[in-house]
Amino acid sequence: MDGEYIFVYGTLRRAAGDLLNHLVADAVEFVDQGICPGRLYLVDSYPGLVPAKAGGEMVHGEVYRLLRPAEVLARLDRYEGCGAGAAEPTEYIRRKQSVRLASGEIVSAWVYIYIQPYSGLERIASGDFVAGRSPDRGA
Repeated sequence: MDGEYIFVYGTLRRAAGDLLNHLVADAVEFVDQGICPGRLYLVDSYPGLVPAKAGGEMVHGEVYRLLRPAEVLARLDRYEGCGAGAAEPTEYIRRKQSVRLASGEIVSAWVYIYIQPYSGLERIASGDFVAGRSPDRGA
């Protein structure tokens, strides 16, 4: 599939309250459910994705096509507190990762990666912020 994509795994997912559509209403198009490698931690009332420590660790989310990529990414960077002009230190960086869609197709999508220390944060062992948390205190 051609185009620019974003993978959202927390408060921007539809089941978490449709905040994504509030922020970028007509500038994104839902593509599919997806998973990407990583571990999920509860930072506050929102999650943070960190790189996987072992194969098979996956984070569940949704993939959207960006209809106006520069506009959408600028808005989401402001929401996530990263990117140009963000106060240091930021909690997240945005980078591209491979994401497997529910259809089995793999796309390269922008993902917000949590870059602060996560030792002591509650791990969401299921990798799914919306479906419920299954705590696993070990990092």
